[in-house]
Amino acid sequence: MSIVLDSPAALTDAVGQTATGDWFEIDQARVQAFADATEDWQWIHLDAERAASGPFGATIAHGYLTLSLLPRLTAGLLSVEGTAMVVNYGLDKVRFLQPVLVDSRVRAVTEVASVEPTSQGYRVGLRTTVELEGSNRPALVAETIGLFVPGT
Repeated sequence: MSIVLDSPAALTDAVGQTATGDWFEIDQARVQAFADATEDWQWIHLDAERAASGPFGATIAHGYLTLSLLPRLTAGLLSVEGTAMVVNYGLDKVRFLQPVLVDSRVRAVTEVASVEPTSQGYRVGLRTTVELEGSNRPALVAETIGLFVPGT
């Protein structure tokens, strides 16, 4: 289920609405690619044999990999007609609550938490929880801010 609005001005009425994305698997190849891109080659992410006897029992995704997947996990959850672009404005808070084991599936649940009209558009605060399939505890909770710029 997604939130679909007919204009940027309608964002103010969307506060409190939530949308849930589809499940997405995080595999070892993605973890390896992220490790290579960030030069973070810790064994807990890459060495399956060593990780099997480590604290998590398997390799895990980098916390920042899970965070970096927010655009993918939230794609299409908030659609606003008449928007020229949405700019990443920043983060207010991020918490990594539990590790994501490789080959686990995650999904995003996003809530429109706040909307502030500005001279540039609408600054929208989103509270996104990354759920971990089969767990009652989320992997990640993030408060992000996007600037929705009206089209001309």
